[in-house]
Amino acid sequence: MVRTERIRIVADSGVFVECELYLDVAPKTVGAVLKALPFKSRANFWGQELYFSVPFVAGYENAKDLVAVGDVAYWPEGPALCLFYGPTPLSVSSEVIKPYSPVNVVGKVLGNPKILAQIEENEELKVEKG
Repeated sequence: MVRTERIRIVADSGVFVECELYLDVAPKTVGAVLKALPFKSRANFWGQELYFSVPFVAGYENAKDLVAVGDVAYWPEGPALCLFYGPTPLSVSSEVIKPYSPVNVVGKVLGNPKILAQIEENEELKVEKG
């Protein structure tokens, strides 16, 4: 059985997503996310990736060069959380999504991640326990 925790990311405009984080995939990274809750940040976009700075630092943990639509990942170089809802500028297709550099995939967006496109650049985000 996969151990999970949920977080909610809420934009000032009211758009929100719930995400399921997988404790067994990247336990140190997920632990750092949960310990930092709640926190606020600002939305940034790179192609169809929403990313935002986080108030913690974690190293690489089972890092991946490719992700899938709906993946939630931690980018150690940011440091930032990234939510992928389509291709990035480095992606070779809409099915093969390439982050800027390796990321720790920590979970999945629940529901349709395409709703993230409704969030505006620099919009304030609140990240809280789900």
